[in-house]
Amino acid sequence: MAFIEAVMQYGFLQKALLTSVMVGIICGVIGCFIILRGMALMGDAISHAVLPGVAISYMLGINFFFGAVFSGVLTAIAIGFVTQNSRIKHDTSIGIMFTAAFAAGIIVITMLKSSTDLYHILFGNVLAVRSSDMWITLAIGLFVLGAVYLFYKELLVTSFDETMGAAYGLPVRMIHYFLMTLLTMVTVASLQTVGIVLVVAMLITPAAAAYLLTERLSIMIFLSAGIGVTSAVVGLYFSFTYNLASGATIVMAATAIFILVFLFSPKHGLLWKMLKVRKKRASLI
Repeated sequence: MAFIEAVMQYGFLQKALLTSVMVGIICGVIGCFIILRGMALMGDAISHAVLPGVAISYMLGINFFFGAVFSGVLTAIAIGFVTQNSRIKHDTSIGIMFTAAFAAGIIVITMLKSSTDLYHILFGNVLAVRSSDMWITLAIGLFVLGAVYLFYKELLVTSFDETMGAAYGLPVRMIHYFLMTLLTMVTVASLQTVGIVLVVAMLITPAAAAYLLTERLSIMIFLSAGIGVTSAVVGLYFSFTYNLASGATIVMAATAIFILVFLFSPKHGLLWKMLKVRKKRASLI
């Protein structure tokens, strides 16, 4: 009850709650397409690749959104270029490019000589979210959700079978980079909440839990968004109540939900599988 009363009284907590909820939704939605495409490593790469763009934006005194999106998309294009023009495999090119981008970002931040900015960029601090950050997150969220709604069929087909998508005449490569752009925008929206280091967990963990609960993408998207929101609210509660790092508590809440689903999911839960095996053994005796 104390948390609810605090939300009603304090404007900064209202901003933090709204921002966290929106981040939970968009991370859950985009995360579904990321894991269906087997691109969890790519999500990690993009989340780290935005760092130099954010750092340069701070240096120039402009909104970090522009630098982060440019840096993330540029890294995605560079990964594709290296993969297509060399013998190097996709996962190797991801490792090369995102570590290079991350290292460049750390160098720029070192030049800024501000450890506080580095900490907030890497690990997030949703309780310090500003009105401008909240509105940027809301705008990005509406854009991402609108884009997924408009191009749902294209994303659906290419996520399950790119060859079939190409046979239907869909621009598979363009759709891939479009998804990478959305992923970059979601990462930017999540910076203040969970930070660069932990954003990949919010992209993957809720979607992975939803994947264990259903076999339909449409239902998976809603479940993943719901799990993302629940994780954000629960994590924010513990962060505010016990003075813990916001990003870490949100991610731990998502992980706890995943563990519950992993154990008790009706079709794919570990305990249910064990019970089925025991019943089969009992019937054979």
